[in-house]
Amino acid sequence: MATIPADFRNLLTEKKGFAQLATCGKDGPQVTPVWVDFDGSHVLINTARGRAKVRRLEQNPRVAINILDPDNPYRYLEIKGRVVEATEKGAAEHIDKLAKKYLGKDKYPFAQPGEVRVLYKIVPEFVHGRG
Repeated sequence: MATIPADFRNLLTEKKGFAQLATCGKDGPQVTPVWVDFDGSHVLINTARGRAKVRRLEQNPRVAINILDPDNPYRYLEIKGRVVEATEKGAAEHIDKLAKKYLGKDKYPFAQPGEVRVLYKIVPEFVHGRG
């Protein structure tokens, strides 16, 4: 497991920069902008069942993530890793936490009726920060 450098953790925990999540399924690679979080060991991504990311992550748990600093695009963090856990437990509460961070809202405003959230924990295996 690689360590996220302390001077880049704010890109995951405080800054509102979108992460670019690269996944690879049977039909090839896909890059998706996502909200991102960090629990001290794992990069956290939250999505809903039925989306392409879910199918791709089930097919192949290896990912790459790139996060630009929204205040300085020459400062970025690159992470390569793999999903080590996918859970619905706590995922609805986690998307509310991300809505607070990214939108300043206490509740995630884009939930659809019947939507089931999934929280992915990604272990970093390679980390590179610049800037």
